[in-house]
This record gives sequence, structure tokens and C-alpha cells, in this order.
Amino acid sequence: RFIPKRMVPFSFPLSRCALWDPVPMGDVIGAHITYYRNPRLSLVEKTLRLAYRHAKQNEKKSFSCFLLGTLSVEEDGEGITLTIDRFDPGREV
Repeated sequence: RFIPKRMVPFSFPLSRCALWDPVPMGDVIGAHITYYRNPRLSLVEKTLRLAYRHAKQNEKKSFSCFLLGTLSVEEDGEGITLTIDRFDPGREV
């Protein structure tokens, strides 16, 4: 969902010389990933079961972990798919 009030312009730190003219040119466009594409999430059942089992076995209410996957653009160029297929419980330290 496009929320223009939350979008902030890019800003760069001050430097002695610039490689481009910093004056804005043209119309403002949104750079959010869902503005131009239809996102889809795909989660492998084995990964979800492994994360669920790890969460049940963990004695803490809150813990850190990683869900890893791939991001791909569909052939028609209109959508993107995030496929999560790996679970990494991380380290306690």
C-alpha cells in the first residue's frame, strides 16, 4: 500500500565536491516495492514446521531467528515472489 506521508526523500551526507547536481528534477515518484508490483509470499511447509517446533522448545518468550529465501520477478514483470525455504535458529551470543 502506498502511503505518501511516510515516504521520505533520499538524503546524502555533505561532501566537498559532488558528482551530480543535487537540485531535484522532474516529478516525484514512489520507490516502494509494492507501488509498481504485486507481491506474493511463498513459505515452504517444512520451514514453517521447523520454526514452530523451535519456538515451542525454546524456554524464552522471545527469541531471534532467521528465515532465508529468494526474491524473484515473475516473467510478465508485474509481480514479485518472496520464497522462504530455509530456517536458521541463529546463535544465542
